[in-house]
Amino acid sequence: MRNYITAAIVGVCAIIAFAIVARAYKYRSTTTETIVVTGLAEKDFNSDLIVWSGSYSRKSFDLKAAYADLKNDEATIKAYLAKMDIAANEVVFSSVNINKDFTSEMDANGRFMGQRFNGYNLTQTVTVESKNVDKVDKLSREATELIQGGIEFNSTPPRFYNTQLKNVKMELLAQASADAKARAEAIAKNAGSSLGKLKKANMGVFQITGKNSNEDYSYGGAFNTSSRNKTGSITIRMEFQAD
Repeated sequence: MRNYITAAIVGVCAIIAFAIVARAYKYRSTTTETIVVTGLAEKDFNSDLIVWSGSYSRKSFDLKAAYADLKNDEATIKAYLAKMDIAANEVVFSSVNINKDFTSEMDANGRFMGQRFNGYNLTQTVTVESKNVDKVDKLSREATELIQGGIEFNSTPPRFYNTQLKNVKMELLAQASADAKARAEAIAKNAGSSLGKLKKANMGVFQITGKNSNEDYSYGGAFNTSSRNKTGSITIRMEFQAD
C-alpha cells in the first residue's frame, strides 16, 4: 500500500514539474519573439526669427558726464535703427551697467600700496528681435556707421530661431515612427514571420544642428542658434510582437 502511495506522489510531482517546465518554455518563447528597431527622421528648415545684440560704453572720471555721453549714444543708435527700417517695438535697450575701474599700486618690492581710481565704466546693450531675418542679419554685419560716428559699438553674432519647432517635431516623430515600422516589417519578412502589435515605443532626444555642419549630438539634445539654416532630427525606438 505504501508503495502505491509513493508512486502516486511521484507521479503527481512529475506532472507538476512538467507543467512548470512547459509554462516556462512557453513564457520564454513568447517573450523572445519580438523585433526591436530604431527609426530615424531628419528635416532641414530655415529660421524665421533673429535676435541680434550689441553693446557700447563710455568712460569718464565724472559719472554724470559718462552717463550723458551714453544717453547720447543711445539716441544715435535709435535714430540709426529707425533709418534702417527697424521697428521701435523690435528694439530693447538694457539698463546701464556702472563699474568703477581701479588699478592696484605696488612699490618697488612688489608690496601692495593701495588702489588708484581710473574712472567710471558705463555699458549698455541694445537687442533687436525681429521676424525680418534678412534685414537684421545684414545689419549685424554693417554697423560700421555707428563706429564711424564715435560710438564704441561691439556687435555680437546674431542668434537664429524657428518659432514653429512644435510642428517640425511632430512631423519628425511621424516620419521616425513610419521608418521604424518599415524596418521592423522588413526584418519580419526576411525572417519568414509577420509583424504583430506594437509593444513599446520610446522617443529619443530632439536634436537641432546647423545644416551641413559637423556638430555633435548631445545627451540632452543639441540646440543650434548660430546657423540660419538648420537640420532637425529625432529617433524613436519601437518594439513589436513577431507573429
